[in-house]
Amino acid sequence: MKPNQKLELTWIGKGQEPKLEPRILIEQPEYSYGNPDTGNMLIQGDNLLALKALEQEYAGKVKCIYIDPPYNTGNAFEHYDDGIEHSQWLNLIDPRLKILKNLLTTDGSIWISIDADESHYLKVLCDEIFGRQNFVDEVIWQRAYSPINLKKTLSRSHDTILVYAKNSTGFELNNARYLILLIRLLCVARSLNNERL
Repeated sequence: MKPNQKLELTWIGKGQEPKLEPRILIEQPEYSYGNPDTGNMLIQGDNLLALKALEQEYAGKVKCIYIDPPYNTGNAFEHYDDGIEHSQWLNLIDPRLKILKNLLTTDGSIWISIDADESHYLKVLCDEIFGRQNFVDEVIWQRAYSPINLKKTLSRSHDTILVYAKNSTGFELNNARYLILLIRLLCVARSLNNERL
């Protein structure tokens, strides 16, 4: 084995991502609401371009990130296509994860909700981006219980939240009970959203 070789996930188009130029967020006052001094923002637009704009001001300043990317289930929803080719899905998620890593503080963490369609590939990709040593854990949450299985295959009963620290050395889950409550609320919100779709 050559000394500069490494274990990595490969796919069609990897490494051919277009170079993103720095972006600027422009406020639209007609959509603004509440106290402008809170620092809270609701950004509408392409999330990759928005993340690139946030990177300039917030690199290294975000303590916790939760994302719920498309699960790539094969379905087409009103606002997005959740059934794209696997390589395309990886090409979409890869640059976003790299920017999100840059946004994290040294003691920050990222929590990624996903299901079995892409969870294993996402885990390997996150190992590559964040470092396998920075994998904190996998949180399993049960979907709404359904005693009748009408599918011809196994019925999926859970989704996953992958948790990575930017730097696992000294990383601690402070106020774990509040974090668990937050995860439960997010999971309930996700379940309600899935029922509406």
